[in-house]
Amino acid sequence: MSESGSQEAAAAPNGSGSPTDRTPRPSVGNRVTVVLGAQWGDEGKGKVVDLLAQDADMVCRCQEAAAAPNGSGSPTDRTPRPSVGNRVTVVLGAQWGDEGKGKVVDLLAQDADMVCRCQGGNNAGHTVVVGSVEYNFHLLPSGIISPKVTAFIGNGVVIHLPGLFEEAEKNQRKGNSLKGWEERLIISDRAHIVFDFHQAVDGVQEQQRQEQAGRNLGTTKKGIGPVYSAKAARSGLRICDLLADFTQFSERYKVLAKQYKAMYPTLEIDIEGELGKLKDYVQRIKPMVRDGVHYMYEALHGPPKKILVEGANAALLDIDFGTYPFVTSSNCTVGGVCTGLGMPPQNVGEVYGVVKAYTTRVGIGAFPSEQSNEIGELLQTRGKEVGVTTGRKRRCGWLDLVLIKYAHMINGFTALALTKLDILDVFPEIRVGVAYKVDNKPIPHFPANQEVLQRVEVQYETLPGWNSDTSAVRSFEELPENAQKYVHFIEEHLDVPVKWIGVGKSRESMIQLF
Repeated sequence: MSESGSQEAAAAPNGSGSPTDRTPRPSVGNRVTVVLGAQWGDEGKGKVVDLLAQDADMVCRCQEAAAAPNGSGSPTDRTPRPSVGNRVTVVLGAQWGDEGKGKVVDLLAQDADMVCRCQGGNNAGHTVVVGSVEYNFHLLPSGIISPKVTAFIGNGVVIHLPGLFEEAEKNQRKGNSLKGWEERLIISDRAHIVFDFHQAVDGVQEQQRQEQAGRNLGTTKKGIGPVYSAKAARSGLRICDLLADFTQFSERYKVLAKQYKAMYPTLEIDIEGELGKLKDYVQRIKPMVRDGVHYMYEALHGPPKKILVEGANAALLDIDFGTYPFVTSSNCTVGGVCTGLGMPPQNVGEVYGVVKAYTTRVGIGAFPSEQSNEIGELLQTRGKEVGVTTGRKRRCGWLDLVLIKYAHMINGFTALALTKLDILDVFPEIRVGVAYKVDNKPIPHFPANQEVLQRVEVQYETLPGWNSDTSAVRSFEELPENAQKYVHFIEEHLDVPVKWIGVGKSRESMIQLF
């Protein structure tokens, strides 16, 4: 990717406070008024919109959706009501994944009552280090290693049942942190099931893409795309179906298997074998399954609770806002929290964006700040940049603030966690992407089109390195002066405060600034 001289880009303001003022900030900007149907449609939404539009500047369509109750106030109290109930704290990736979300969740989970997953499947990979033990999570919320935490897998998650139990048992053998996990895991009855043939189809589709177009998407082959496709096509099967009438479930399963067999004649599906395994899981998962909407509502509107949401994947892998088509198949931005847990937006509280101090990406797709040179190799080696799920080496490059700013526009980060700062300890100078040019013309936005993004010329600021080991540092003041300046530079360009700085793998290596 081409690059050119230094240029400073103006930050998109998020509101109050100076960049070095790290106090939490209230949400700011214009708010949208939303009109939703509360039944099966045809309630008369258009008439209400028409009434409100007389005094509006802008009217938007986003999709057709059923509304969830907001639960506040009495039906006869018609005055505007404040948001009520517990708020969830959300942890999201701000790049292409692998930013260290698991570590931030692990830190916050020490004081949490409940940790939730809202989207994705076992294509995600979160690593948490406790003492000398390294735990790897793909489907389970990583906060489950905190013994007092209840873990909730929401309806937006797709579940491969053999993978779920295999992951739990594998981590359980490493130490005592997962003790009693089966009693502390709750699964939404509306979550879709990933079957073995979904994973097989994923592999076949990748092979076909390679043969037909000369490139594939670089999926994890965990069946994520096929199962979300089945969900959208309304042919998928959910946990509630498995626990209801198994005969009916079996018939629907066979129909789905035959559909895939017709599309992919070489596909081998052991229908009776997989049905037998699924039947064996029924009694095992039944105690874990709840009506997810009701469970989440009770958690939000019951006694005070600290609820944490652990995002999987990251903003630039979002199906709508990521670098399409090289993305995952779910919404990994803040909107996915509401749809993936069945909760209203007024219960979203803090939204923490996790940012690696440099940039990495797994697989193919545009990567403007990539360094295909000795710098990229050094970042890869020092950062041990190998995928938790696939074992593939990650591509590496400098920090790209255009990309982070774009993620902030979508998610409204209230604070950032800056991870792996120690990996930059050996660099005499550090470059940071602050603006983009295409065809030698500045562009004010992050391009949607992949071909345009491939042609981006990154404008860099060059900062002095610190040439000092930061791995033992435990406070911001102990960081070398140039490391502090690097953090300030990021805050100033994004106008978002950095709340944590990671300088190692353990819990203790996360420096909290406020």
